[in-house]
Amino acid sequence: QVQLVESGGGLVQAGGSLRLSCAASGSFFSDSSMGWYRQAPRKQREFVARITAGGSTFYAVSLKGRFTISRDNAKNTVYLQMNGLKPEDTAVYYCNGVYGGSQSWGQGTQVTVSS
Repeated sequence: QVQLVESGGGLVQAGGSLRLSCAASGSFFSDSSMGWYRQAPRKQREFVARITAGGSTFYAVSLKGRFTISRDNAKNTVYLQMNGLKPEDTAVYYCNGVYGGSQSWGQGTQVTVSS
């Protein structure tokens, strides 16, 4: 199973940018599908973006164009570049890894966007 640790969250003004990182341990990272989800207060966790082992990317329709997911298999790390941040992007962002029939979650990193 892949262990995931997110970093890069913080407080940013509206219109700003942040890059989240998710470092993975384990030997199956390059074969894993990696994703980002987020959960705002009093809301359900929602899909943000995913990148497959082959590098194909998928985004929540509402976020495409502002957010970019990428991966560096040499560093066992997946990134989420977030531009043009809005107050409604405030949430805890979670990294997700899927390999075979199992999945792993990180502990989350808080992103707060002030207006």
